[in-house]
This record gives sequence, C-alpha cells and structure tokens, in this order.
Amino acid sequence: MKHLRLPVVLAAGALALTACAGVGNKDAGGGSSGQDSAESTPSGTLSVMGFSGEDEVAQSRIAAFKAAYPGVTVKNNKGDFDAQQFLTAVSSGNAPDVVYMARNLIGTYAAKGAIVPLDDCIATGGIDTTQYRDAAMNEVKLKDKTYGIPEFYTVSANLISGKALTSAGVAVSDIQTADWDKLEATAKKLYVAKNGRPARIGYDPKVSDLFPLWAMANGAELVKPGGEPNLNDPKAVEALEFTIKLINDQGGWSNFKTFRDTFDLFGAKNQFTKDQLAAFPIENWYVNVLLDSRSSGLQLQSTPFTDRQGQPISTIGGSAWVVPKGAKNANAACQWAKTMTSLETWHKAAEARMQTVTKDKSFFTGLFTGNKKADEEIKAKYLKPTGDAGFDQAINNYYDVLDKAKSINPSAAGAEIDAAWKAAVGKALAGSATPKAALDQAQSEAKAAFDKAPQG
Repeated sequence: MKHLRLPVVLAAGALALTACAGVGNKDAGGGSSGQDSAESTPSGTLSVMGFSGEDEVAQSRIAAFKAAYPGVTVKNNKGDFDAQQFLTAVSSGNAPDVVYMARNLIGTYAAKGAIVPLDDCIATGGIDTTQYRDAAMNEVKLKDKTYGIPEFYTVSANLISGKALTSAGVAVSDIQTADWDKLEATAKKLYVAKNGRPARIGYDPKVSDLFPLWAMANGAELVKPGGEPNLNDPKAVEALEFTIKLINDQGGWSNFKTFRDTFDLFGAKNQFTKDQLAAFPIENWYVNVLLDSRSSGLQLQSTPFTDRQGQPISTIGGSAWVVPKGAKNANAACQWAKTMTSLETWHKAAEARMQTVTKDKSFFTGLFTGNKKADEEIKAKYLKPTGDAGFDQAINNYYDVLDKAKSINPSAAGAEIDAAWKAAVGKALAGSATPKAALDQAQSEAKAAFDKAPQG
C-alpha cells in the first residue's frame, strides 16, 4: 500500500495560538478542545481532514467505525493533508474534529498549539498505547505529552533488478550500504551511459527523500534528544557528500534527474522492467506497486539497507490521528483514532486486503500498520511463500527491520527542520552550495526556528 511522506507547506503567520494548549480546556471560541467526555458514547458529526481513504484497507476501517458508532455521521473531506488549509481552518474557528498528518509534523503543530494533547483521550477512551511500536509513539510526543495516535509504519530496504545484475556480472550481495567505497564501485559497474547521458542508473541513493537514512547509517542524529537540530553533524555532511558523489559518477545531477524523471514509477513498464535502474532504497509500500510488473519481465531482488557496521537499519515514516484546537466533537475524534488503529480493526483491514488479493490472483505483501501486535498476527495468518523468491526476500527484509527502525526525535520545530534539510540537499545536488555549506545554512535556519518555537 502506498504511504508517501507528505510535503511540508508552512503558512507563516497564519496561526496565532496559545502554545501547548491543554486537553479538557475550552478554546477561545467556546468549543471544547479536550477529551473530557471520551467515556460517553459519541454522536453527532465527525469532520475528518487529510485522509483520502480510497482503498479497501481504508474503507474497511471506516466501515468498522460506522458500525461501532452508528450515531456518528462521518464527514470525510478527502484529500491529503494540506498545511495551509489546516492552519486556516484552525485559526478561523472552523477546525475539523480529527486530522490525519505525517508524524514528523506533529511537533511543530503541538508547539504552536494547533493540536491538543491526547493524554486524557488515551486514559478515558481506553487506548492501549503499548500496542503501537515504540518508535512510532516517540514521534507523536512532545515534552512528555502525547499528541497523536500513530498508524502505518514505512521502512526502507534495497530493491534490485536481477536483470541488470546479470547483464553487468554483479552479485546481489554487492548491493549493500556498509562499504561505501564498494557500493560506489558497484554502482559504476551497473551504470550505463549513451551519448554521455544515463541510460541505466546503477544505484540511486534517493537522497532527496532519504537523506536522514543515509545520515543515520553513518552515525549521525539529525535531531538531538530534546528536539534541537543537528543537521550539519560532520557525519551527516559526509553522508551527503557520498550520495552526491554517487550521483556525479552517474552523469551528474542534471542528467541523472532528467533521466529519472522519465521513469514510469507506478506502471507495469517501470524503471526495472525497462532496464533503466539497477537498484535503489525505497519504502515497503513499493512492493505492492511492483506486483503488476511480474508479467513484464521483472526479476526482483532485495538486500537490507544497513549502517556502516552492516546492521540493518531504517528510519520510519507514517501518519497519526490528531485533534486540532477547537474541535467540536473531540469525543468522536478520540474513538475514531482508537477504532482506526485497533487490533480488531486491522484484522478487518487485512481480511479486506486478502479479498482483493484473491480477486486479483496476486499475493499478500504485508500490512505494516504501526500496531505491533497487529503486524505480528496478520503476518502469521496471511503471509505465505509467494512462489517468487525475489518478492519473498524483499518482504522479509521489510519485516526484519521493523523492530530495528528508528524514529527521528520529535521537535517543536519538526516541520521547519524537515524543510531545512530538504532545501539543503536540493542546493547541494544543484551545485549551488557545497554539502557542508548547505547543511550549515540549514542548521542555522532550523536552529533559529527551534529557538523561536514555544517549548510548552
């Protein structure tokens, strides 16, 4: 299932709220911002923002909530989370009741007071937070308060074209991230140029998206415990220098990106089946995308993404349910977050997914929920050998890293830190700044945002 990290769009000055608004207090508009009635049966209308909810996994869970709470009318404003729309709604007093947002944004909105703590909701609503993976729970906390109920858990591994390996005489084991010199040599072997431009990328580090993973693999922590940014850590600089060198070895960023933009990433005739890419690290949802490529000549292989000591490692992604300041039906919002992420509901989602798998004559690739017990029970019940060793290895690599994956520490400037490192990587790739200069500037900007952010 596809779960992409959401872009950061900050609306500067769009919101002026009291920082660290507490649960159970009345907001300025007179609406309840708390969960003081979470024990009562919810009713009325529940306004949902940021949740597309189109596929069978989403629809089965929405149905589970409606069955459990028939007195609630769910109004789902479909579409991905939009920061400006969200901030405008909150500041104008027209906040939705529950919002689905990327977990790395939560610290920023919690510090601004745009979302409220859910500790009372968790206590009175009977939400067992021990069921969720620790790394996911870490992402939804700020200053010992919990601001979100997590769901989904994306991790990364290397996916590889066996066809490209065979043509270049490269072993699967050579696609590894422990020995960076060896990885560079392997990428060069797999790289193919035509008229001086890329015709096949050997290894795409995907640094624009996965810079935190490369930094972590090199021993850098981009956000310190407590939330202070650490973007220009020497080990982070080294990671950015290496990944840009990989790209420069393969035609340089301009040619590399122009060629990569031609990939039909979500089509049956994608970069693997058309022999345009040998290998890259990518999140677990992409295995589902590749199912349709089996009939187009895909020979999928996979290796874990590891740190430089050879230990499997991953950053994590995923979203969470949050309750904004001024929510008019916080009780229903609390029960929605509980129901959507419960063990029982995830089993219903897995059943729905299996119906689709059976209909499509395909196979189950896993359901990475963020609920540890659900993940384990669903895997045990539904994950079987596929008959394709490459897909089996890829799926296992993703499952194997679940308990080893680490979150980026939450910060009161989480969204600003995210935007800063992405801008720095963009400048370094374009050659408008060295990796060190770009990350130095990013650190300066992120630190200023952190120092300015309300700390609770």
